Amino acid sequence: MMGKNRLEAFSDGVIAIIITIMVLEMKVPHGHDWASLQPLVPVFCSYILSFIYVGVYWLNHHHLLHAVKHVTAGVLWANLNLLFWLSLFPFVTGWVGENPSAALPAAFYGGVLFMAGMGYWILSRVIIAADGENSLLKKAMGSDYKGNISVLVYAGAIPLSFWNVWVAQACYVGVALLWLVPDRRIERVLKSGSHVSSGD
Repeated sequence: MMGKNRLEAFSDGVIAIIITIMVLEMKVPHGHDWASLQPLVPVFCSYILSFIYVGVYWLNHHHLLHAVKHVTAGVLWANLNLLFWLSLFPFVTGWVGENPSAALPAAFYGGVLFMAGMGYWILSRVIIAADGENSLLKKAMGSDYKGNISVLVYAGAIPLSFWNVWVAQACYVGVALLWLVPDRRIERVLKSGSHVSSGD
């Protein structure tokens, strides 16, 4: 059985590559004045937003794996599912950056956000099922209102993109700002005296 340290190392590597690909999508301007930077503003803004999202997933994934006791095949596949949707961030980030006022790229961006959110939800539930009734993650997750609200906002913003793309993008920014507030639920459970083995 794979240890959770190896699982975390693999996930960290994939996320690092995702961020690297996103930044490489920003092409160096041919000019040398401020005007040459103007076309890059939407691209840079979409990069910042996606960097925040990927960073939030990395932080929460790190805390998630701290509460894991058993790394099963189901956990491995659920983790790969999450990483798959995160790996699409460079594509939709670049597409939105190049077409900031277009509805379809904004809708696709929301679709990837929605599926990544669902991927994280599935991973957490598979971990809880693997660890059983005494799952630390189950104690920490609680009602998970931030996760539920986020997925609902993504789902609403996708069709909203075809009515008003700027409102839809404001929804994506709003959720990102919501997650900038650190989620310390798992940390609190771990510090309460519960013991988690190293996993290897």
